Amino acid sequence: MTLFCGIDWAESHHDVAIIDGGGQLVAKRRIPDDPSGFAELTEMLTAAGDCAEDPVPLAVETLRGPLVASRRATGRPVYAINPLAVARYRERDSVARAKSDHGDAIAPIAAAATKLSASRMAAALRRAGRTRGIDQTAAEIKAELRKTQLRQSVLVETAMAKQTLALLAALDTACNNVEDLGQAAAELFQQHPDYAIITSFPGLADSTGARVLAEIGDDRARFVEARALKAYAGSAPITRASGRSISVTHRHIKNNRLANAGRMWAFSAASNCEHARQQCRRRRDHGDRHAAATRHLFNKLPGQLHHCLQHGQSFDEAKAFPAPLRDAV
Repeated sequence: MTLFCGIDWAESHHDVAIIDGGGQLVAKRRIPDDPSGFAELTEMLTAAGDCAEDPVPLAVETLRGPLVASRRATGRPVYAINPLAVARYRERDSVARAKSDHGDAIAPIAAAATKLSASRMAAALRRAGRTRGIDQTAAEIKAELRKTQLRQSVLVETAMAKQTLALLAALDTACNNVEDLGQAAAELFQQHPDYAIITSFPGLADSTGARVLAEIGDDRARFVEARALKAYAGSAPITRASGRSISVTHRHIKNNRLANAGRMWAFSAASNCEHARQQCRRRRDHGDRHAAATRHLFNKLPGQLHHCLQHGQSFDEAKAFPAPLRDAV
């Protein structure tokens, strides 16, 4: 009997279906993406009649991965099927046209890592900046690497290791460039006359403070009043009134870069300023979600920054959050 096997490929599992020459389903199963899954696939095909003399051809949405490599190593034919072609088949022959994993299946340097000791893994984690749970994480990584895994051929694994090292080198270069750019921006920001005022605010340091200054500029006549800066930053909501109805909505037309910096500013302020934290806590107790409570805090900060820049004053926590306002919602 002529048989065909199709596999719908996924990240953590694969759906397998075996059909005969007439298109009738013979068997189907979901297998994990690990050695046990390959063993299940082998048992499933063997039970259906697969053998070296009469192999069951395999159709899958990719020709990569250890499972495909292991199957091809046995001499079985493996065919790649374009996922778009599978989708067109489903639209033509399926009544519901809904995605079905089994329906899609019908439609047709690891070796060196296993030798690493836990101490070398822990040292690598420390070099990467980890400070907590290093020994436990190293032990978990060691245990995972020593589990039985599906393997590629030595030449393929060596090529993939070279590619990974090249990608890591490019990533290291990008990270170093980001650090150099941040350091250069911080050094120039520290020379600005408003540096002391801006960094006196909780949540504004060299990086975030420089971003805020870059977006609002240093022309003090640009924003006549605090609410103009709030609107520009997107922290102030839009209130519309018509008759007896009043609607308060989020402001979508704004400086997105300043708004993104403002969210980090408010989050950091709530983490480092006790009165700002209490402000967010009261909003949460009042029923606001985290994003709304943070946005409410952010709506206060640009106005306070505008006042301090206009009058040449540093941030004063007692004035920013006076006692009557601390007790109010």
